[in-house]
Amino acid sequence: MQDEERSAQIEEVIQPVLRDHGLELVDLEWRPRRPRAVLRVFIDKPGGVAIGDCERLSRELGDLLDVAGLIAESYDLEVSSPGLDRQLRTEREYRWATGKRVRCWLAGGAEMNGRLAEVAPERLVLEREGERVEVPRAVVTKARLDADVPWPRRGEG
Repeated sequence: MQDEERSAQIEEVIQPVLRDHGLELVDLEWRPRRPRAVLRVFIDKPGGVAIGDCERLSRELGDLLDVAGLIAESYDLEVSSPGLDRQLRTEREYRWATGKRVRCWLAGGAEMNGRLAEVAPERLVLEREGERVEVPRAVVTKARLDADVPWPRRGEG
């Protein structure tokens, strides 16, 4: 079975469990390594994911995947949140990041940041200081979440 086909089947099996818990699949990564493979499942929900969400889902998904028999070899299952500065690689991740702050690195070394307003196959639309800026996808060399962390100022906290 091809890795992409396996990932699609795994996703189909786990989606109902995610929905039951109010969780969204951000990314699914299958790494067939020896001696053990790794299945990484990145999840999110409004308000963020807690450690308890990951623990509970890991147990449920492990049991579900064992029963489904989609993975015959030994593997480790990792369930986690996407992280504050997650790199965006797949179309699903870009769609998930819509409405969030992102930073894009462009061919030629330029950087742009803003709120990701729209994702299309040929372009991204960022909102920056009240303006909408279109960025051709062909010039985006890397993109990641731009963490909105309210760091304390000197003398505070």
